[in-house]
Amino acid sequence: MTPVTLLAAGLAAEKKSAEVTDWAARVGWLVGLALFVALVYWLMREGWKWRGTLQGDLPELPTAPDDPGPARLTMSGRYHGSTTAGQWLDRIVAHGLGTRSRVELTLTDAGLDVVRPGATDFFVPRAALREAVLGKGIAGKVLTEGGLLLVTWAHGERLIDSGFRSDRAAEHTEWVDAINSMINKTETEGAR
Repeated sequence: MTPVTLLAAGLAAEKKSAEVTDWAARVGWLVGLALFVALVYWLMREGWKWRGTLQGDLPELPTAPDDPGPARLTMSGRYHGSTTAGQWLDRIVAHGLGTRSRVELTLTDAGLDVVRPGATDFFVPRAALREAVLGKGIAGKVLTEGGLLLVTWAHGERLIDSGFRSDRAAEHTEWVDAINSMINKTETEGAR
């Protein structure tokens, strides 16, 4: 045999077939990963329900009166949730206040009507309104400065911040001015 033939025979003897994929191990890993994700989701859901139980002392949300009066302002946008006033990470989930949704806001002389398709509607009476400001964040949502309308209101023994974002963010300033002037007018009338 020639050296070239010996070299070719040696190379041919060293070739191996490709390894067969171990499908059982792959399927086992995928099932394990799916079970882990399901466990994490279940724990998150239980934590959400537990938070709602801890906030069970929160009274039922008020509903809009039969005749709230003519609308001063209306707004379509998003409801981003409610937190304990001044603590933008302490989300309130009781009575559906933690559920994000579309929102239709209407400000009347009676108060602020919050209509949320697919979630619990509520009404903030004029006497319960405390302040409106432009903010940049609320639990789970951070925007640019002034990108969020934050309305502080009293409910039971708590002060609550609720975050709204209009479809037209330029409206936020008008809402802040209208709500704060309504609050100042209520305080002035109450002082007499």
